[in-house]
Order: sequence, then structure tokens, then C-alpha cells
Amino acid sequence: MVAPIRAVPNAAKRATSLLRTIQYTHPPSCPCHSNPGYHNQPPSIVPRIRQPGVRRYATPNEPQKEYAFEMAASSIRFGPGVTKEVGMDFKNLGSQRVAVVTDRTVEKLDAMKQVIEGLTREGVNFQVYADVRIEPKDSSVKEAINWARPYNPDAFLAVGGGSVMDTAKLMNLYTAYPDADFLDFVNAPLGKGRPVDKPLKPLIAVPTTAGTGSETTGTAIFDLVSKRAKTGVAHRNLKPTLGICDPLNTRTMPPAVMAASGLDVLCHSLESWTAIPYYERTPRPSNPILRPAYQGANPISDVFSFHALRSTVKYLPRAVKNPDDFEAQSEMLLAATLAGVGFGNAGVHLCHGMSYPISGQNPAGYRHNGYEVPQALIPHGVSVAVSAPAVFKFTGASNPERHLQAAEVFGVDISNVKRESAGEVLADALARFLDDLGDQPKGLKDLGFGSEHIDALVEGTIPQARVLMLAPGLSNELQTERDQLHRLFEDALSH
Repeated sequence: MVAPIRAVPNAAKRATSLLRTIQYTHPPSCPCHSNPGYHNQPPSIVPRIRQPGVRRYATPNEPQKEYAFEMAASSIRFGPGVTKEVGMDFKNLGSQRVAVVTDRTVEKLDAMKQVIEGLTREGVNFQVYADVRIEPKDSSVKEAINWARPYNPDAFLAVGGGSVMDTAKLMNLYTAYPDADFLDFVNAPLGKGRPVDKPLKPLIAVPTTAGTGSETTGTAIFDLVSKRAKTGVAHRNLKPTLGICDPLNTRTMPPAVMAASGLDVLCHSLESWTAIPYYERTPRPSNPILRPAYQGANPISDVFSFHALRSTVKYLPRAVKNPDDFEAQSEMLLAATLAGVGFGNAGVHLCHGMSYPISGQNPAGYRHNGYEVPQALIPHGVSVAVSAPAVFKFTGASNPERHLQAAEVFGVDISNVKRESAGEVLADALARFLDDLGDQPKGLKDLGFGSEHIDALVEGTIPQARVLMLAPGLSNELQTERDQLHRLFEDALSH
């Protein structure tokens, strides 16, 4: 059983307590340690035994497996009203040319009012770029970069959701590398996967949604239109210098946005909780700078991921059904940040890998209810969660204990559940949770996909190597992987 993580009444105290975990040489008991049967011990201390669904240890002719993990996370300031401090932060940094990045909706909200007042009060010079596209495409990212390069800011400030924060990260990156081609840093195989080999300018992120956790990660995602798939850049040097998490800024989220954002948190935590262990990842990097941001499940990420899962299951339904439930909204913002620490180092896998072509292809021009945007849109959280029941039914055999522990969080009595039923039990619990949340698609068919679209979805998923390599039970052989993904998309057509 998972050792309980004691609740702390005050959300800010809980954030401080959990974030302090990173600083300790010997972290407190975590779910992974309390269940030694999960995540086989590192290769140096166990026999070479094949476990069901877990990739075998390397032979002398195979690439060496990883033997270490790194933890990287932004500094976090959490508390109602902390947005007003941002001007002092940039003054303390000595910044004089701040690029404020936002979108046209957030530009009108109180969060931006607080930011502008704070910068002005402290005498910090700034310019505002407010043309960020929701669910950004490579074209909108390039427009933002082209705005930033001649301005040449000495710091960046992102105010908005994941799209704004990710766009600001890319503006920061490509301003630091003015001669770089756009695909130089994009994840392979769609891009060249060039490592970020120097520090970037300070970036402060002020999230106005409770979902992506982008305020603490080194990941930036966008839609590469020519390939009809989402991709991005992932490197720890992209992570914000500081994430300012102010629960007052998420009160303006419509229920549909709260639900979709929260589903992203749900899948961040579940996928990082069930990813292959870090010491099963190959190849071992020849230089630490080549160690990826997404490394596989590890004992520190486990603490953050599991706690975020518990909080999301408890508070997301409340936050969606009652916009005035400030406690639930605050807890969801905290859960998003904690999940960001977890998946930002452990990584995600199949739900996210499959989501990128789902949202990128959108063959029927689906536009989610509650989103006031002119263009067709499958929100990221919706595109991720729609495959979740099928995904965790598939991955259950790889580590039944961990899947059962997750099912227990949803209220399932697992005392008499057989190990071989773990994936199915978690899948059923997820499907019920999605149904109870309301106004969610009951499979890909509700988004306009049919069997005739599956081949294109599979081909759009294959390039997502950085997340697929963390998926338990997924084959390393390309044709077998295609067949597995085809079955997963078939199962995800309806649930």
C-alpha cells in the first residue's frame, strides 16, 4: 500500500513542504520505496530477470542503460496576491528591458493589470507582446520570436496559460541563439534535438490556468503544421527562473477551461507515476548535458506525481461544478505545479504522445464547448484524457501494483482485485471520473474521428519518441509499435 502523505491545511505550507523534499539527500518515505515490488531495483543489485511488460536489462551488445537521474524545477512562490510582487522581482534582477508575453484574453484580466502596475511602480521598462495563439502553431511561435529578437529583452515575463508560457520559453531560447534555424532545438526526429548549451535570460511565469505546470518545466509544446503533429523543445535550461502561482489569477477560468486544464494535471500525474523507471531508459548519456528532461519515474518525482493525483481526484470535480469554491481552485493550482515538478523530470508517455496528433489533425473541425475561440479547437487536456482509459488498460500489466494504487485514489476497493485486472480496473475508474466530470467526449468518435483516421493518428504518434520511450509495455520494434498504437486508438474510439 502507498504510505499516506499527510494533508497540510494551508496550501502554501504544503507546497513549501513538498518542494523542500528536493533539497534533502535522503527524501522521506515515498510510494516507490514503500512498495519495493514495483520498479524493479536498479540493474546493479538485481539479477537479469525479464519482468512482464518491463524491458530487459542490456546485454554487452546493447546500449548502456541509465544509472542516474537529475531533478530540475523552477523556484515557486505560491500564495493569493503574490502577483503584485513581480515588479520587485525584476528590479531585484536589475532588469531594464522586460518582454511581457500574454494573449488577447489574459491581456484584459486582473493578472495583467497587477503585472503592469507592479512593473511601472518599480520603474522597470517593458513592452507587451499579446499575440500568443492558444494551442500555438509553429507559425505563431515564429512571429513571437521575430518580435522578440529586435527588442532584445534582458528578461521575460509570461502571464497566461501553458500556451503563453511555452511561447515565452521559445522566445527566450531563440533570442539567445539569433542565428539558429527553427528546427535546430526541436525534438528529434522532427527536429535536430540540439541541446541548449548556455543559460538563457531570466523568465518569470505567472500561470492563469491550473493545468500545464509549465511554470516549473523545461518543456515548450507547439503544433508543427507541416507534419500534422505536435512537438516542441525540451531542455532543463528552458525552465522559468521563478513561477508565481497566485490562486487569485485562476478564478476567471470558465468551468470548461478548468475541466480541460485539470485533466491535463490528471494525466501528467498518472503518466509520470507509471512511466518506466529511470534506470530502464536507454541510452545512457555520454555527457550530462545530453541527459533528457524526461528521464523516467524516480523516487523524488513519485512523491510529487502521486500527491498531485490525489489532489486532482479530490478537488477537480469541486472546482468545475462550483466556480466560487476558492479552496478547490487553489488546490488545483497547487496540484498543477506539483505535477509539473513530477512529470517535468519523470516525463509523460502514451496519453500525451497520442494526444498530439489528436489535437493537430482534428478532421471534423471540433470546437470544445465553453472555449470562446474562433477556430476549431480540441483543448490539450481533452486530447490527452480521451485516450486515458485505453492507455492505462494497456499499461496495467507492466506494474499492476502501481496501477491498483492509482485506482484506489479514485475510490476503488482493491483488496480483492487480481493483479492481472489492474489495468482494466484503473481504466473503468478513469472512465467513470470523466463521465462524472460532465461535458467530456466519451471517446475519439465524439471528437469526429473514425476508424478511417487511425492510420494517420498512428503515424502522427510515432515521431513522439521522447515520450513513447517512457511507455511501459510499448515495443521497441517499429512495426509492433505501430500495431500496438493502432489497437490503442481503436480502443479509444469509445469508452
